[in-house]
Amino acid sequence: MTALTRFVLTGGAAAAAACTTLMPTPASELPPVTAAAVRVTVAANLASDARAWNSGDLDAFLSAYVPSDSTTYVTSRGVLHGMASIRTAYIQRFTPGARRDSLRFENLEVDVLAPGVINAIARYVLTRGDSVTSQGPTSLVMRWRNGRWRIIHDHSS
Repeated sequence: MTALTRFVLTGGAAAAAACTTLMPTPASELPPVTAAAVRVTVAANLASDARAWNSGDLDAFLSAYVPSDSTTYVTSRGVLHGMASIRTAYIQRFTPGARRDSLRFENLEVDVLAPGVINAIARYVLTRGDSVTSQGPTSLVMRWRNGRWRIIHDHSS
């Protein structure tokens, strides 16, 4: 096999893998699409994500995101692209002995944008004891992947 053939085959496989996270979910795999049903499911997902955060389980917390280079996280310092960058942004909060305040989500609103695509808006609240240390809005564009709503775009400020 020539180097060019290997390059094309490798690039094609990588492109195919990337596309699988962006392709629409088949209708047979979609969850209920009423806003009320989606809200219940997303609320449960966010509660699970908060439990992962609060227990210090970075991998479980990051499983809320679609594992793709096209997944984005908008922070006050700019836009992060891909899971490696998002993991790097969070890793210091999850090192042993690091101070990581307790997370919860409030005031969840959900809009169904298309089959398998939603926008969830909530307020994140970080607390330490009885004190709120940080809070603000979060807007999450989510896709239905592998039996749950997963984040493809996170804008939290």
